[in-house]
Amino acid sequence: MEYNFKEIESRWQQRWRENKTYRVETDPSRPKFYVLDMFPYPSGAGLHVGHPLGYIASDIYSRYKRLKGFNVLHPMGYDAFGLPAEQYAIQTGQHPAVTTERNIARYREQLDKIGFSFDWDREVRTCDPKYYKWTQWAFLKMFASYYCNDRQQARPIEELKAAFAASGTEGLNVACTTEMRFTAAEWNAWDEVRREQVLQNYRLAYRADTMVNWCPKLGTVLANDEVRDGLSVRGGYPVEQKRMKQWLLRVTAYAQRMLDGLEGLEWSDSLKEIQRNWIGRSVGAQVFFDIQGSDRKLEIFTTRPDTIFGVTFMVIAPEHEWVGELTTPENRDAVERYIAEARKRSERERIAETRRVSGVATGSCAVNPFTGKAIPIYVSDYVLAGYGTGAIMAVPAHDSRDWAFARHFGLEVIPVVEGGDVEKESYDAKAGRMINSGFLDGKEVKEAIALMFDEVERRGLGKRLVNYRLRDAIFSRQRYWGEPFPIYYRDDVARPLAEDALPLELPPIEDFGPTAEGEPPLARVKGWATPEGCPYELSTMPGFAGSSAYYLRYMDPHNDEALVGREADEYWRSVDLYVGGIEHATGHLMYSRFWNMFLYDLGYVCEPEPFRKLVNQGMIQGRSNFVYRVVGTNKFVSFGLKEQYETQEIHVDVNIVKNDILDQEAFRRWMPDFRDAEFILEDGRYVCGWAVEKMSKSMYNVVNPDYIVENYGADTLRMYEMFLGPLEQSKPWDTNGIDGVHKFLRRFWRLFFDRDGKLAVTGDAATEKELRTLHKTIRKVTDDMIVNVPSTPSSGLLAAPMNVGKAEVKGYEIGVGFNHSFTKDIDFSINLGYSYNKSKWLEITNDELINGNTIYRKGHAIKEYYGYQADHLLTQDDLDFRVPIIGGYDGATTAQLPGDIRYVDTNGDKVITTDDRVPLGDQDPHSVYYGNLSFRWKNLDFDMQVNGVGYVPIFYQGLISNPLDPEYGGTPQRWHLDHWKAENPDRNAKLPRVTTDPGNNALLSTFWKENGAFVRIKYMQLGYNFKALAKKIHAGNFRVYVNVQNPFTFTKVELIDPETKGTHTTYPMFKTYSVGLNVNF
Repeated sequence: MEYNFKEIESRWQQRWRENKTYRVETDPSRPKFYVLDMFPYPSGAGLHVGHPLGYIASDIYSRYKRLKGFNVLHPMGYDAFGLPAEQYAIQTGQHPAVTTERNIARYREQLDKIGFSFDWDREVRTCDPKYYKWTQWAFLKMFASYYCNDRQQARPIEELKAAFAASGTEGLNVACTTEMRFTAAEWNAWDEVRREQVLQNYRLAYRADTMVNWCPKLGTVLANDEVRDGLSVRGGYPVEQKRMKQWLLRVTAYAQRMLDGLEGLEWSDSLKEIQRNWIGRSVGAQVFFDIQGSDRKLEIFTTRPDTIFGVTFMVIAPEHEWVGELTTPENRDAVERYIAEARKRSERERIAETRRVSGVATGSCAVNPFTGKAIPIYVSDYVLAGYGTGAIMAVPAHDSRDWAFARHFGLEVIPVVEGGDVEKESYDAKAGRMINSGFLDGKEVKEAIALMFDEVERRGLGKRLVNYRLRDAIFSRQRYWGEPFPIYYRDDVARPLAEDALPLELPPIEDFGPTAEGEPPLARVKGWATPEGCPYELSTMPGFAGSSAYYLRYMDPHNDEALVGREADEYWRSVDLYVGGIEHATGHLMYSRFWNMFLYDLGYVCEPEPFRKLVNQGMIQGRSNFVYRVVGTNKFVSFGLKEQYETQEIHVDVNIVKNDILDQEAFRRWMPDFRDAEFILEDGRYVCGWAVEKMSKSMYNVVNPDYIVENYGADTLRMYEMFLGPLEQSKPWDTNGIDGVHKFLRRFWRLFFDRDGKLAVTGDAATEKELRTLHKTIRKVTDDMIVNVPSTPSSGLLAAPMNVGKAEVKGYEIGVGFNHSFTKDIDFSINLGYSYNKSKWLEITNDELINGNTIYRKGHAIKEYYGYQADHLLTQDDLDFRVPIIGGYDGATTAQLPGDIRYVDTNGDKVITTDDRVPLGDQDPHSVYYGNLSFRWKNLDFDMQVNGVGYVPIFYQGLISNPLDPEYGGTPQRWHLDHWKAENPDRNAKLPRVTTDPGNNALLSTFWKENGAFVRIKYMQLGYNFKALAKKIHAGNFRVYVNVQNPFTFTKVELIDPETKGTHTTYPMFKTYSVGLNVNF
């Protein structure tokens, strides 16, 4: 019977469906395990081969945990709201619900064919009103809550109202947009409209003016990653910065808790670091600068209050709310022109272009609170409204971007930290002595920062503050295909719908584009209002709304009374293993953590974190193609001519490109936007650009898995994707190995069925040997440590990596450093480190495993040498009495000579065999040393790096029997007698010895053991920077250096390099000398 994968797989899949094999229920009598995949957006392209990569890995682990007795929840659903479906609707007039339903059916068919063990009874779709009812419910809860910093918890907004009525803002420590001060009398005197305006400053879901990426053509707000070069990624339409009234979520209130929570999560260090950097905690000072001729004060946040004496101007963002008020009449035209240009650039572009200097003076001045000097206020797009306060104090002497700005506009530069030549460049020093700084003069920077914190607060100029780079999440989009807000307006005040009115369903609509007035599509819906006629919110929620709590809904998807019932929540608790891409690090994963912490505060979930362990699957990479549209036209220029035009790079479907040549007619048919496309050709052809990128629908470079499943089977696809490489690594898609994997499965099949189709498996009881093999295999699969285990010759492999046990490594690391700038011309730095680590096997197969000259033993070091213990060198007397030799015994015919090695007959059988081998010591060093020293005097600099290890045995071979040595003529026995006995009687042959050939007693297979401790100077470098020459040729620097690597090694090891632990085939670390030149422009 041949391996008929189509019949086999379809039969199993049908059985799983009919029997609901993977349906799971809450069962407190069994241990649970929750495995989650990031659910897909159901695009028209269907699944591509990158989707199954994570799904296959999680499916394998789900099946494994089921076999271990766990009650495994492994669900799947669809993130079904999104801009692509809406854009398709705008272009074709077909309702997004229709295309989404069709796409979901296609996805389900593909997922079923690949054979995943999903519990389809728990399927969710974010566009289903029964699902988004709970997204709307969570939004209402956030709208009705504020965050108490003292209790570190979300609390009902009614508590805050009561506090305002009783004592105003006095004594309150709550999260807010801006600091407000008012009394109880003022609060009680305000009308409802004014009170609600104030409450919006505190609600966790609130409405405020904010800067957004607005695309007039698409009629919606775009995220930063949806904008490139000032144009929308989808469609290539102009995008501008615009201040709009938007709904936001106060994610910043949870910034510190999200930072602290990372410590308890089993996430990769790189992912944690991404989130830490995104949250961006910094400790600094909030300082208020007076504005000349105004009662207003300009607020800034700085982590370097010690540099205030060096502030010579201030800069505000083009979007700052006071730009109009601060701009004088004579400067108004210039400021307005500048702001109009700044609107065309995304925040990402503004952050990235560090060398670009632009700005305009407002005509107003602030007052430096410590020098009393008037300092001009400028507008520049290198300051962002959403970061900090949207205003900065500029210290050009000690910030490179401020320095470039000051030089461009001819502004004063005052150094306040000693060192550096601020006439040539900024001195961005974080250490040194203060100068030109009044009461701070002579103080070190660190001390000065602390003193200035105190002084700012003492003078009432501001206060010490913890700030975060994280910003509140914009939560509304001016589009149709998304969750409606459960909000209506009366007297221009946002009011929540009652919970029993949920879900507020998305109404039918015919025209999905924005209105002529630029309002969202829902403005076209007649009667989009409450029964009393109060209009509903016209915006809809963003794409991440539906994915922020979907993992909770999977726990209890058919519950009409709660997002998740208490019994289900307390059983499933949180996700045990989440497999998804790292691209979600600063989006979905942040918002889900915020959402979960909020629900935890209110008592709706029992765990503060949603995902205990997270594995980031690597990207499957595909080859992308690009076309180049001439900006502002529908003309497309060929790759070789694009430098002659201002163009926008656009991804094009790889299926209409062959050998990088575009099918022009297929391109016109591809999208309605391109039906009238014109082409500027080279040699009569349109040549596309290309790149290797993540395989993604948005890049139109996807490969459909259907062909592989159809022609090779789902198991071949599953196995092949797992064999592409480690799950976490990115790898290019390549089908060259598909045939080999399929042949392997066919051979595996024949182990169970013979060629006549008869089952080769009997019902006989397993033998003891078979059971032992089975359970050894189970244990190896279960445990975590992987080593190369010798294989049988028939396998064709010398060794195969296998799981053999569990181990621990314990240790500590100590580092000390000293960095100091003695003067502006002298810097000195030294750093020294020491680490100690010791390993031990906790469990190992059969308590012992031998692999060549390495032994693994329970309770001992992870890797120990294994070999023969030498006793002494053979003499003529030994030979006369025929003492044991390797492979020899009484009557042996092997000729022996004085100087050959006598070994310890460990087992006393008078024969030296592999049974006489013993452990010879840990292969890895316990102690590691490292250090570096740097010194600079004016333009001269010196660097040195040192490393080393403590005691570790090393073994070496070959040089002891050098045939080129005329004295010994290549005779190792004479060399032994002269060196290892006569000259070194203490060492003699008491040295342990390892050999890979028991029949060879003293030739090149001999490994002698030494203490491999060493300290090595890795490199020394002396350099000189010709700054005057660099300035003359307009270079950043012009540095000449001399470098020497591995100049000195301190060790007792003879003959070989202790760092490489070399044999006769290994080169030592070379001592190298070099001269170099660095010139940066």
